[in-house]
Amino acid sequence: MQGAKNNIYTVSRLNGEVRQILEGQLGKIWLNGEISNFSSPSSGHWYLTLKDHSSQIRCAMFKGRNQTVSFKPINGQQVLVKGAISVYEPRGDYQLLIESMLPAGDGLLAQQFDALKMKLAAEGLFAADTKRPLPKNIQRIGVITSPTGAAIRDVLHVLARRDPSIEVIIYPTQVQGETAAQSICQAINIANQRLEVDVLLLTRGGGSLEDLWCFNSEALAHTIYNSALPVVSAVGHEVDTTISDYVADIRAPTPSAGAELLSQDSDNKAQKLATALSRLQQSAKHYQLKQERRLSLLEHRLQRQDPKRTLQQFEQRFDEMQLRLESALSNRLHILSRRQQLLASRLEQQSPKHKLAIEGNRLSYLASRLQDALQDKLSQSEQRIKYAAHQLETVSPLATLSRGYSITTDIHNQVVDSTDKLTIGDSLQTRLRHGQVISTVTQIKPLE
Repeated sequence: MQGAKNNIYTVSRLNGEVRQILEGQLGKIWLNGEISNFSSPSSGHWYLTLKDHSSQIRCAMFKGRNQTVSFKPINGQQVLVKGAISVYEPRGDYQLLIESMLPAGDGLLAQQFDALKMKLAAEGLFAADTKRPLPKNIQRIGVITSPTGAAIRDVLHVLARRDPSIEVIIYPTQVQGETAAQSICQAINIANQRLEVDVLLLTRGGGSLEDLWCFNSEALAHTIYNSALPVVSAVGHEVDTTISDYVADIRAPTPSAGAELLSQDSDNKAQKLATALSRLQQSAKHYQLKQERRLSLLEHRLQRQDPKRTLQQFEQRFDEMQLRLESALSNRLHILSRRQQLLASRLEQQSPKHKLAIEGNRLSYLASRLQDALQDKLSQSEQRIKYAAHQLETVSPLATLSRGYSITTDIHNQVVDSTDKLTIGDSLQTRLRHGQVISTVTQIKPLE
């Protein structure tokens, strides 16, 4: 029962042990893939996904590493990266911590070069104790190069200036292209079969990594290593380095330097110094390769216990939380903006200004109806007045007067319609159609 309890893991412990297993077993790897989901937060770290046609893996490249990258990664770009597999413990995701990044084309060649260099170094092809010394009295030099290139002209010019007695035999070969490595191997083998020279000078002028790629052939490396004749490699410019430089007995930085190395001056001191310098360089390179392998192993062991890895985990988690916060704030802002627009629309519908506009329209409509109603009422009244006036005119005394009749009233303006209301001497007023007549009663007669 006690043993069963010991096998119960917490999630944190499980993720931590998985991380140690992955980092301890795989170590550094090269990975080729297409970039997607690239992000670069304010912290300066890079986060991305590398994918191929069917799979993907999350990657992180921290600020101290990505500052050495000479280009800005973009989504859809093919790259070659070198890094270590690890686990992001807070989320339980396994990821690649990138240490270096190259475009896919250049990166693939660099990866192949490093892989072949490490392989041949492990096989002992670069070991200093296998290097053959140059002959003390060189009478004939075999030059393996293109017969039409600039390198052969430089070599012949230097030899003619320093020691015209040295004979030169050219073994023509291709020094660029897919079949160049095989052609160079054939030239070295022919020179070893004939044994007509004291030393071989393998040379060509400078060029790009692709131009010099034939000198990074594994087959050529073994051919140089197995050559019975000492081989001096003088390929490219001083900054160019090829596999043939590592495996050759001596490496010269340029074709002209190779020719000077193989020719004697007045007291032969230059040759001895160059030979010693070349051996020292070879020993230093071999020691450097050995120490690089040891350093890589120690770095790998250190990384398993490195507090920086834990700090990187926290930094990555901080960046993740920051991105999530920015996304949440953006979404919240969008929701609040939509809500504000909705409330503004509702407020606009309830606004007094809106109601005033509605009531104003209604008032205008009612005023128009009132105006129409008043106009109709006025017209009807006018019609009634005209009709009443006509009716009044029909029964009006004035109309009777117009027909020749008159109206007589007393001093009290009362109509006299009977003689019983009159006495002799009363004043009367008679109204005619035109004007009136004032008279005095002088005689009253009854109606017969």
